[in-house]
Amino acid sequence: MAEVDFIIGHKEYRVAAQDGEERLLQRAAALLDTEAQQILSQAGRTPEPRLLLLAGLMLADRVATLEERAEKAERHLNRLQANPTRVEVPVIPSDLKEAMAELAARAESLADRLEEQGGR
Repeated sequence: MAEVDFIIGHKEYRVAAQDGEERLLQRAAALLDTEAQQILSQAGRTPEPRLLLLAGLMLADRVATLEERAEKAERHLNRLQANPTRVEVPVIPSDLKEAMAELAARAESLADRLEEQGGR
């Protein structure tokens, strides 16, 4: 089992961690220290228990906010998956296609005749 050293606020700590979990513990301690430093910058020297309590509450508030946002995003995603946006692609009726093709053929035929007459 490894030991991890870190500082929160103005105090050093050493905590045992499972092998391989040292980085997670250091990251968690860094998050807690960030909150503790904010408290210290605003309130000055604060007793350790109060500092840890306030920093923990600030982190808990942040986690609660993120959980609410994640739940809202999941609900929105579920709604989108259940009711995907309908995309309508215009479909040209086959009889209109045939009529347009016939008109194009007639126009080409007339153009050919006009070219022949113009060439004489």
